[in-house]
Amino acid sequence: MRASLIVAGALALCGCGLRPLYAGGENSQVASVLRSVQVGPIEGQSGWLVRNKLVDRLQESGEGTAAYRLDVTLDDNITAFGIRRDQAATRERRTLRARYQLVSVDTGLVVLDATAGSDAGIDIVSSEYATVASEQTALEHLAEVVADQIVARIGLYASRTPPKQ
Repeated sequence: MRASLIVAGALALCGCGLRPLYAGGENSQVASVLRSVQVGPIEGQSGWLVRNKLVDRLQESGEGTAAYRLDVTLDDNITAFGIRRDQAATRERRTLRARYQLVSVDTGLVVLDATAGSDAGIDIVSSEYATVASEQTALEHLAEVVADQIVARIGLYASRTPPKQ
């Protein structure tokens, strides 16, 4: 009985239509689209961090062969909460939200318009240096998460779009 359930489950999984996003490796349609995305400048320190993460993940060639341009606008906020009786905050929440547009260089049309974001909690301690270091570490982590979300969404777009001729 158990063996037949395992076999039935395996057959159902094969027939469900799931396929790896990056099937075909570096020669796949998705990888080729990701390499053809040029990331525009993004304002601020958080923008610098997110842009560097995007360039690393997209493996931007920089050879001027971009088929797409990625425009990103960030919203980076720190909100204090966990107020003590003396009105001092004990926690902060850092949020990083991105609105991004993937623009076809050939036509100038926006082919993908979406958002990404994440947040992190930060303890406020008696050492101001430690708190600032925690805020910076949180920003670096959030930049990675947001860049991963953007690249995954562009990869999904590329997997559903027929290749350019």
